[in-house]
Amino acid sequence: MSASTDSSYRSARTPSRSGHRSSTMGGMPLNDLPWWRWRARLRSALHMLSDPAFQQRTWLTGQGGFGDVTDAVYRLVEDTWLDRWPAEKYVGTILRDAEEAALVDAAVLRVLRVLHEIGADAPAAAYLGHPGWPEAVDAALAAHTRLSLADGEDPAGPPHSLETLRSLTRVG
Repeated sequence: MSASTDSSYRSARTPSRSGHRSSTMGGMPLNDLPWWRWRARLRSALHMLSDPAFQQRTWLTGQGGFGDVTDAVYRLVEDTWLDRWPAEKYVGTILRDAEEAALVDAAVLRVLRVLHEIGADAPAAAYLGHPGWPEAVDAALAAHTRLSLADGEDPAGPPHSLETLRSLTRVG
């Protein structure tokens, strides 16, 4: 799945898919989001992708307020284009160091591998039942834990709703 400015990726079902791109940096589209908003959205996606209990309770039941699996994946790569660029490009901006970058890259690659095999917008059960999903969850957990601890937060807390994420990343 690649990030796009195409509005077909945005819908009421995928409320976190918003924003626009501006200019480029070495061919990589820049985003008007400040670095801390990028990090918050990245962490939110990793958190949801790393929590099997959350996935069972929320995605399998279709509970609103958190988006679906595809939405989380889109948030993982939307602002950063991590589906096209290595996380190392963001060391010193949204990522603190090479260890965070390596963990994020591993999570992105494993999650996208499953997504590409199943396809975007498949039912949650298709992703969660894929033989590669546990490996994707483990990689997302390693990245989520590292980033949360680096930010002084408890990685074991429940994922934030998309409304809470919007409040946390609101400017002004």
